[in-house]
Amino acid sequence: MLLSSIGIAAFAVTPYLTSSLAALVDSPTSGLASNYVDRPWFIVAAFYAHVVMGGFALVLGPLQFWRGLRERMPRMHRWTGRIYLVAVAIASVSGLVIAFVNDAGFVGFFGFGTLAVLWFATGWRAYRAIRRRDIDSHRAWMMRNFALTYAAVTLRIWLPLLILLQVLVPLAPGTDFDAVFANAYAAVPFLCWIPNLIVAEWLIRRRGLPSYRLSSAARVSRAPRTASAEVQLAR
Repeated sequence: MLLSSIGIAAFAVTPYLTSSLAALVDSPTSGLASNYVDRPWFIVAAFYAHVVMGGFALVLGPLQFWRGLRERMPRMHRWTGRIYLVAVAIASVSGLVIAFVNDAGFVGFFGFGTLAVLWFATGWRAYRAIRRRDIDSHRAWMMRNFALTYAAVTLRIWLPLLILLQVLVPLAPGTDFDAVFANAYAAVPFLCWIPNLIVAEWLIRRRGLPSYRLSSAARVSRAPRTASAEVQLAR
């Protein structure tokens, strides 16, 4: 996961740091440059903020799950976690801004827009949990949050698979590559993150961490009420 995160971060971010959008439009590594080169300055700024901060989050995210770092260098774990959450906050807000002008139309707006909102919300919940010293909830929310961060990787896995699927099973014979790519890109705004979140929730429940489906109040009500539980409920 770390290697794929570093690889995609380098692949997706480096071109925008080494060339201008105008120069990238006609290059083989143009990426999304053509969609943003003529946009207003605040859209371009949001695009760069999303790309750069998203790249930081993608690289730092796997380190938060490294047990050796948490146990041997807890201070570094905390500081990399803070940087990660700041990067997520910036990338998610800027991602919501550019969702309005994405290449996939309304599907992209709702797919990428929902991703941006959930990305910010899960990061905020992870921060709130650790401030309360609720380690288990913090771990669960960080798993959900990185599952959304990892959408940058799964998006680039789904795209070639969907393109290949259309080549092997052509739904419209004679369709050119641009149309095939557009069809594939129309599916990834939701496909890049929903399966990730499902897998993260499965792992959370398997590890006995707080599940999103069951609230803390519901868990308490189902458990036998001991004297300590009565005291906690009274509080």
